Amino acid sequence: MTERLRPPETVKRLAAQLEDSGFETWCVGGAVRDAFLGHQHLDWDLATAATPADVQRLFKRTVPVGIDFGTVGVFDAANILHEVTTFRRDVRTDGRHAVVEFGVSLDEDLARRDFTINAIAYSPRRDEIRDPFGGREDIEKKIVRSVGDPRDRMREDRLRALRAMRFAARFGFQIESKTWDAIVESGPHLGRLSAERVKQEIEKTMEQVPLPSRAFSMWSKSGAFDTLIPTLATITDRQLAPLDHLRRPIVPGRPHRRTTRIAGLFAAAPPESVPATLKALRFSNAESEWIGSLVKRWTRLEPEMTKAINASRPPSDAMLRRWAADAGRTRFAPLLRLADAVWWASREAGEPAPSKLRVASVYKRGSRIAYNDPIEIADLAIDGNDLRELGVTGPAAGATLRKLLDVVINQPGRNSRDELLAIVRTGSPP
Repeated sequence: MTERLRPPETVKRLAAQLEDSGFETWCVGGAVRDAFLGHQHLDWDLATAATPADVQRLFKRTVPVGIDFGTVGVFDAANILHEVTTFRRDVRTDGRHAVVEFGVSLDEDLARRDFTINAIAYSPRRDEIRDPFGGREDIEKKIVRSVGDPRDRMREDRLRALRAMRFAARFGFQIESKTWDAIVESGPHLGRLSAERVKQEIEKTMEQVPLPSRAFSMWSKSGAFDTLIPTLATITDRQLAPLDHLRRPIVPGRPHRRTTRIAGLFAAAPPESVPATLKALRFSNAESEWIGSLVKRWTRLEPEMTKAINASRPPSDAMLRRWAADAGRTRFAPLLRLADAVWWASREAGEPAPSKLRVASVYKRGSRIAYNDPIEIADLAIDGNDLRELGVTGPAAGATLRKLLDVVINQPGRNSRDELLAIVRTGSPP
């Protein structure tokens, strides 16, 4: 089976340098697991008998990733960072942080890892696999199983419960029954996790898992939502289904794909609770407000949009402009993607919903309209200064601009200075 294990030459050189200096070194972690799964993985990490001080002495370009836990980041010749971690075992842990001890064997180091599929080591020099817990067999059987006693593993680090569900959903694996029981028992204790770690798990799930509804369905069934995000405690599989139709952020420079998936998750929560919930999870203020605004507008517009797009005739351009004005120029395309996912889930469930072709047509028209037609007060051909010259000031000026925007949303061709000033002078559209 070693033919599947082909670490980059740069990684082999790092391992060789450590071994030539007298330190036993193995490739470990996700790259080894993914190699057996047939997945490409550039982020190869090493476990070694060398101490952090030894690693820093041997390599010129290092970063102290987690010195207290034995981890030093080492840049290879291709400028890729690899974690080099000293063989270690846990001395004690509180479910969030562990105190570790160095100077142990590889097998002792593997014994402290979370799941068997992540407790496989490979030596490039000896072309040897070390798999004391049957990780390769579990990969073949598509099983996520704890190393040793599942309850002990979960008590050592409560994040492992969330990681198990992410791995199972990502790879299409089942969680072994005793491991699942330990995850369920962990549910009430997940509050020990920091908000940042929970946020990272949500983001990793959205980024890595093709069908995230399966992962979050397990969050629901295990009680993770009850403890970590009570506003989603009653979420159903049907409400989670749209997540599977939202595209993953696999294209660089498209962070809104992940953000829209997160909005799809929180669309099941009361809209007024979403910004505060996200902020509590340490999402930035900008992300919290953006997602909260998207969920709020979808909740408000969904009945009208579903009815209009499902009608015999497609919605008019004026109607699309009104929706775009309500959602906001930069939020309208994500709103339509969220709507598309919800309607896809409805069709999959055999429920009435707009057709795929109609939705695609509306998305194309709506995206063009949002960026080309006047839908915001700033798009009007006149502004507050023009109104002031006509004696319209204070709250009346704002009301007048909103009235003018309503006019041009319905008739964008009237968005000219002369037309709008004439409307203001006469008090109504001619």
